[in-house]
Amino acid sequence: MADHEHLIEQEIATQPIYTGKIFRVERMTVRLPNSRETLREIVRHNGAACVIAVDDQQRVALVRQYRAAIGRVTLEVPAGKLDHPGEDAYGCAVRELREETGLKASQMRYLTTIVTAIGFCDEKVSIYLATGLSQDEACPDEDEFVDVSWMPLDELCRQIMAGQIADAKTALAALMAQTLLRAQQ
Repeated sequence: MADHEHLIEQEIATQPIYTGKIFRVERMTVRLPNSRETLREIVRHNGAACVIAVDDQQRVALVRQYRAAIGRVTLEVPAGKLDHPGEDAYGCAVRELREETGLKASQMRYLTTIVTAIGFCDEKVSIYLATGLSQDEACPDEDEFVDVSWMPLDELCRQIMAGQIADAKTALAALMAQTLLRAQQ
């Protein structure tokens, strides 16, 4: 990293712009490597966790839900935000899997953590693979409306590669799970 020091921007000042239920926005003044100053608008987010739950028949539990930001119903892996800074992502993943699908997993394996919109947001999403599944009752939040469906992992990956599923966390989770599970066969 030391050989990239010439790329680093120096923070001069930060001003809060907005604080909401899920994120906050800051305006940051930075000094560029050429000594000029400019503004950056940064979205601060507590983070999130998602789970790709794969059963013994290599089917994936997915949730359909309406996403107001893009104005349509999507098909995604179960996921949710961390309730507070520093909350354990593993615990969040277990909670969201149960709330949205009613599933419990005997094995949860950490896959990776991604930064979702690196140009303006610090949200990190931890991705887990759940196997050894058992069904219980779902208990979604009162403002959460989802339908659960199952899809073969290979079909999910085919739809991702065909551009039919564009959700980044779902795409990466599915492709990583497929690679990992094939290597274990």
